[in-house]
Amino acid sequence: MGALLDLLPFIGKLLDRLIPDPAAKAAAQLQLLQLQQSSDFKQLDADLQVQIAQIGVNTAEANSPSLFKGGWRPYIGWACGGAFSYNFIIQPLLAWVSSAFWHVPIPPSLDWPMMSPVMMGMLGLGAMRTYERVSGVIPKGK
Repeated sequence: MGALLDLLPFIGKLLDRLIPDPAAKAAAQLQLLQLQQSSDFKQLDADLQVQIAQIGVNTAEANSPSLFKGGWRPYIGWACGGAFSYNFIIQPLLAWVSSAFWHVPIPPSLDWPMMSPVMMGMLGLGAMRTYERVSGVIPKGK
């Protein structure tokens, strides 16, 4: 279907050459435009239905009392927060103390470039929710 939509401008130019009558050409172009719009709207509607279904899944997971269904989001948040704290506060202090006083190997740091997109994405979602709450999109108390 996408390949057909890519050909629509070419088909319009072809209609200009094949149909010399302006009224018939306008009717054919109108039908072509309606075909394009109906297929675009069908694709938009299909995308919307997928997004609505995903929102339903997210809501069901968030409302679930089971930690295996609803607890993964807080777990990821706490894991990222703990890793951030370890990587930028605890590990440097342990490295300093272990080299200065204990003379033991320095503890390893975590792979921050792997974790940062997850944490930044979660922080961005939290910031967006806060913005929505402040601007009145989300009612207070929800």
